[in-house]
Amino acid sequence: MTRQRDFAAVILAAGKGTRMKSDVHKVLHPIAGRAMLDHLLGVLDTLSPARKVVVVGAGREQVAGLVEARGGDIVVQEQQLGTAHAVRMAEPALGGFAGDVLILYGDTPLIEAETMAHMLDRLHAPDAPALVVVGFRPADPMQYGRILAAPDGTIEKMVEYKDATPEERAVNLCNSGMMAARAEDLFPLLARVGNDNAAGEYYLPDVVMLAAGDGRKSAVIEAEPWEMAGVNSRAELALVEAEWQRRRRLRAMADGVTLVAPDTVWFAHDTQIGRDTVIEPNVVFGPGVKLGEGVRIRAFSHVEGAIVAAGAEIGPYARLRPGAEIGERARVGNFVEVKKAKLGPGAKANHLTYLGDAEIGANANIGAGTITCNYDGFFKYRTVIGEGAFIGSNSALVAPVTIGAGALVAAGSVVTKDVAADAIAIARGEQVEKPGRARRFRDFMTERKKKS
Repeated sequence: MTRQRDFAAVILAAGKGTRMKSDVHKVLHPIAGRAMLDHLLGVLDTLSPARKVVVVGAGREQVAGLVEARGGDIVVQEQQLGTAHAVRMAEPALGGFAGDVLILYGDTPLIEAETMAHMLDRLHAPDAPALVVVGFRPADPMQYGRILAAPDGTIEKMVEYKDATPEERAVNLCNSGMMAARAEDLFPLLARVGNDNAAGEYYLPDVVMLAAGDGRKSAVIEAEPWEMAGVNSRAELALVEAEWQRRRRLRAMADGVTLVAPDTVWFAHDTQIGRDTVIEPNVVFGPGVKLGEGVRIRAFSHVEGAIVAAGAEIGPYARLRPGAEIGERARVGNFVEVKKAKLGPGAKANHLTYLGDAEIGANANIGAGTITCNYDGFFKYRTVIGEGAFIGSNSALVAPVTIGAGALVAAGSVVTKDVAADAIAIARGEQVEKPGRARRFRDFMTERKKKS
């Protein structure tokens, strides 16, 4: 359906989050490296809302930066008197907004744009319901509020679990709390909500029955239970993370990526992967990763803030840190760490190496145990290695330094000066051999030990 009116979103995030046992605001705890609230705002932005209002209790200063960066407004619910009261706090911030209103929850980050759009579309279906509520059927309904609905989705009754009869509790269609309404209907209904209930709170679902008393029907749409998963504890945070990861793995494989052991691969919210890439077991992606086609990430590697071009191979046990750029067919092997460094096409660092603040030319070979000494305790410096250069094992390149194209650095060298193209650099102490001295040393020490 074509959207008929602008819409605003009111996101409730005023809960104290005491079960998280954290100094961090609950909605800022991350899923896939991204705050729950930011997940929700990001999905919401794909639908181009006219306004966004986040209702918080304590911790306004923690969420303000994120909300403002997303173009939203914050209001404070000083006293937690229930969900209806929380939504009412947003009315002044909307300033007479004439459109539709979506009510969402900052600790329920997996809802998809299609579900949000469905809420708004259902609101403007021919039967014109007063409100649209999102329902779901969890495996264990627990203490969710219940929705009693006719076969056509018309809501006959909504009741909180505490106030439900045994027969009503037997119904498995549960209330997510998410709702859509026209602003001109929502706020007058909210003003009429009372708190004569078991908890003494102002319940948002009561607006449905108030509308029914006015002769107006409301409707329920159903969403998948995983979309409605909320977070109130660290355990629930882990469950939501696991569900997000499960779905992301399925999408990766559907897009032509091979995951050898899917359950052991962890993605970030923005991981990009080209087709025909193979990801081996126990690989972790941090934010900011982009992999080209035909890449292989071998087992037990950690990749964050890195770009890996087509055909490159990483790992096993490799670490790519922010600013790493790995060229086509390049090779970063086991126990190699790359930070803010660029490896050209075909370049190789096969094992036991640290490359930081560096530029390595195409087809250069970095021997085992090589390090770029990029930090003097105060400032960072850059190392440049030319195309086709060969750096021998156990070399230390003390930046700033440039190794020319085709140059060769002998194993065990400490290079402190630039090396010209096609030159050989040897920077190590001269080997001295003293015949028989080892035997005499052992004999001397043996006798000394006997006397001690």
